[in-house]
Amino acid sequence: MSRNTFKGRSLTVINDFSYDEKMYLFQKARELKQYLKEENHEKIDEFRINDPDFGIYEVFIEDSTRTKESFKNAAEFHRVKLSNLDTTHSSINKQESFADTFNTLTGYDNSIFIVRSRQEGLCRWLEENGRNYAMRNELKNPPAFINAGDGKHEHPTQELLDDFTFLEHNDWNADSIHIALAGDLFHGRTVHSKADGLKIFKKVKVDLIAPQELAMPDYYLDKMKKNGFEVNTFSSIQEYIDNGNMAKIWYFTRPQLERMGDAVLKKQDILRDKITFKKEFIDKIPEGTIFYHPLPRHKVFPSIPTFLDSTPLNGWERQSINGKIIRIILLGLIAGKIGDDFTGEVKVRQHTEDDVSFIQELPVHNNTPIKDCSEGVKPIDNGLVIDHIFRGRTEFEIREQMARIIKTLKLYGKGGEWVTSSRAEPGMMKGIIFRPNHGELGTKNMKRLASLAPGCTVNIIENKHVEKKYRLSMPQKIYNFSDIECSNTDCISNHEQGENIPSEFYKISENKFICKYCEKVHTFMEIWK
Repeated sequence: MSRNTFKGRSLTVINDFSYDEKMYLFQKARELKQYLKEENHEKIDEFRINDPDFGIYEVFIEDSTRTKESFKNAAEFHRVKLSNLDTTHSSINKQESFADTFNTLTGYDNSIFIVRSRQEGLCRWLEENGRNYAMRNELKNPPAFINAGDGKHEHPTQELLDDFTFLEHNDWNADSIHIALAGDLFHGRTVHSKADGLKIFKKVKVDLIAPQELAMPDYYLDKMKKNGFEVNTFSSIQEYIDNGNMAKIWYFTRPQLERMGDAVLKKQDILRDKITFKKEFIDKIPEGTIFYHPLPRHKVFPSIPTFLDSTPLNGWERQSINGKIIRIILLGLIAGKIGDDFTGEVKVRQHTEDDVSFIQELPVHNNTPIKDCSEGVKPIDNGLVIDHIFRGRTEFEIREQMARIIKTLKLYGKGGEWVTSSRAEPGMMKGIIFRPNHGELGTKNMKRLASLAPGCTVNIIENKHVEKKYRLSMPQKIYNFSDIECSNTDCISNHEQGENIPSEFYKISENKFICKYCEKVHTFMEIWK
């Protein structure tokens, strides 16, 4: 029998499962839904974990009703040991670290943790921490973590039930989807998950309906376009209707006032008006249109008013019911009860590995002596010259970064640092660090230097001549620096969270870096404290 590839997996973002894995999950959910409808108890029991010693823990650090109760009922279906951490009275509120809390609960024979939090990227960190804890203590299986919503980052299980519902809507045809996303697209983690989640459809057209203050963040907008989605933007439902080319699937999200600043709150009535469906719109939308909503609706200002509950537009109730079905299947997969017959691509998370491709050795002409490097500065006989530091930046930025380089690489001692103008381009400033009688840096420090000053050159001087010359480019991963940090204060790695988690960034384009945990995009300069 082949190994069950779902067993022990975490779901921290929707992209943790491959297309084939998601479609398999949906097929199993479809089967279970039919068996439940038929009351075929023999077939239904085949989906149950049915092990009173199998531990599932709900840890909802942020309030929830539907997601929490949906998972609770799904776990009870499986007849397992289900526990709930009352975070209002737990040591989490006594400044205990998340690592200590979850390690303790892992040691009590719990296999799956369902976690909701304001801290973005928490489940990704807990997955890593839990794996290390299991190794240290020789536990057979590391714990698995399910992200039940983390701040304004993602909500992958909601995305699974949404995509399942959209497939039902399309009569199980995954060729294309045209969907309108309306509401608070800035804070809405359910719509953020759709940037990758909707990839189950071959052709995707997304209409984004939100005023500028609530617009989709650029990162998710760029991701949609990179994934080949056709994306259109509209500032209000009225503008969208006037456009005429409307989708038959509308997905609403509520304005998340608890996440908004005072400037936005002052305009809340105007903003709500732009994303609230009104009676006068009914006759203007295409026949066969269905509305969806992750719920809850605001009881005073619902974006889908309650007068629509009894109309054919109501798809959100069936969508909500699907939540339990999807989560039953997800828990069964991670427990290894379901999945033995899966065939297809297994999603393996890509880890950016260290390499030396950021180092380019340049040809040198040993007969040519090193030139004076700055006005009044004489060449050194032997040692190290780091040139072209932060070329093109301001003098202040260059001096600030040279100080970081000296501190990080411990380049203390004799020598000097200068800011000078480029010979080739007068007025173009650059930094130079001289260290006489200093040896080569070694690969580890070269990588640190490349992270601090991409584009710089490293010259090894012997007998007043350049013996070796290297040009450094930006590494694919930047980590292990005490003075880098994700600027998102809700990120689990930010110092305000007090978890002492080292920041880590991956290069996604020439000057863009993504946080490993919360996926916030930074420019190179923004990652430094």
